[in-house]
Amino acid sequence: MSSISSSSSAASNSAAQQAAQSIIAGSTGNSSLDVSSLVSALVNSKIAGQASALTAQQTKDTTTLSAFGALSSALSALQSSVAGLATGSTLSTFAATASGTGITATAGTGAVANSYAISVSQIASAQSLSSAAFGATTQLGTGTLTIGIGGKSMNISVDSSNNTLAGIASAINASNSNPGVTATVVTGTDGAHLVLRSSNTGAANTINVSTSNVTGDNGLSSLGVTSTPSTTGGASTIVSANSSNAWTQSASAEDASFTVGGIAATSASNSVTTAIAGVTMNLTSAAVGTTQTLTIAADTTAETTAINNFVSLYNTVVTTMSSLSSFTAGASSQGPLIGDSTLQTIKNDLASIVGGAVGKGSTATTLASIGINLKDDPADGTLVVTASTLSTALTANPATVASLFNTTNGIGEQLNTAITNFTQTGGIIDTRNQALNADLKSVAAQQSTLALYQTQLTNQYQAQFTALDTLMATMNNNSQYLTALFGGTNSAGALATNK
Repeated sequence: MSSISSSSSAASNSAAQQAAQSIIAGSTGNSSLDVSSLVSALVNSKIAGQASALTAQQTKDTTTLSAFGALSSALSALQSSVAGLATGSTLSTFAATASGTGITATAGTGAVANSYAISVSQIASAQSLSSAAFGATTQLGTGTLTIGIGGKSMNISVDSSNNTLAGIASAINASNSNPGVTATVVTGTDGAHLVLRSSNTGAANTINVSTSNVTGDNGLSSLGVTSTPSTTGGASTIVSANSSNAWTQSASAEDASFTVGGIAATSASNSVTTAIAGVTMNLTSAAVGTTQTLTIAADTTAETTAINNFVSLYNTVVTTMSSLSSFTAGASSQGPLIGDSTLQTIKNDLASIVGGAVGKGSTATTLASIGINLKDDPADGTLVVTASTLSTALTANPATVASLFNTTNGIGEQLNTAITNFTQTGGIIDTRNQALNADLKSVAAQQSTLALYQTQLTNQYQAQFTALDTLMATMNNNSQYLTALFGGTNSAGALATNK
């Protein structure tokens, strides 16, 4: 601030000197006053110091706000990274691996480490029916088609505008009450066929079609068909309303059938969620006729990634704080939060959490116990991970890791709570930001007042020095007239000449 005041004072002194020279020049008749420059110099000499001080304060407040914004962003990223650690979900992650092909699986909440023998005899399939052949443009008559699947149904009104196979297929697909049937027209050498397919797999999802109120029948009534699901989850069967124009079943409705550790199970879907708690199995035809081992084990890869990500983002917070509070001898500018008490509080609290122990006595654990330590330089404050130690802890001592990141008072939960206290509305960062914004508002108000004063002062000086300039010009003219009349140092004057 002293350098700013010094430069402002020097500029004001220079402007004042220029103003004095302008007045002297005007008063001695050498020239007229430079009113505009004179007014500008005098006004600036009065307001320059205050204007510079306000601008400097505004810059400082804005820079500090930006610094707290950068710190808040780094803290929020760290908080996101510890969310899974705080809830325990990250360290409860399991991977599911099948020994063969045709079975993939994912393990979620509720899964436990184990292995299972999976034998697949049948996968779930969706029913597909093909009608008898008709002419592609044949008008089949008018009436109503009722199409049902899995206990739900829809009515399709067939009239002269849609009574071809293409029209009926379009009406089925466009119906808002469609229960899960898609319709297409497939044309073969024998003619066009209406093909209906269930959108869902499973023995219960069979398609039924009935006709009613048929007039001008030209094949519409033959589109009726009854499907019967298997009671054991096997293939469905069909009976056509018209045996001479019979439907054919190109794919039957069936459940997936398999055993888990010798226990028989079925599923309407090939995405099986109910057989093994917390595990979703996905079956394909490649698994049929095979027996495979499905292994559920702790996913140390995901756990390692999560812990390394936490360390990386913690280090980002530390380096951000170091940058914002840095001091460089002889530099013209320093870190915007150097010596800031709010930043120091945050820094100390975070360091205390990551450097502390969770638990007491013989059960106490630290980050160091799983291979996470401070760098050798204590002033650095960042963490380093020894990969081999972390890997051993996750595979051989998972209980140690679990206790360190427990959901009650573990490292993740402590950091989550602390960061919330820092960044929430009413927290220490928000309190500082409110104070800074209030100061910026005050500075803006003072700048407005100063600008108004500048305008008023400019108008006042402009009027005064314009009048002075006019007066001095008149005086100079009078002086020249009297000299010409009465004479001067080098002139006898007009009166002396006429005498």
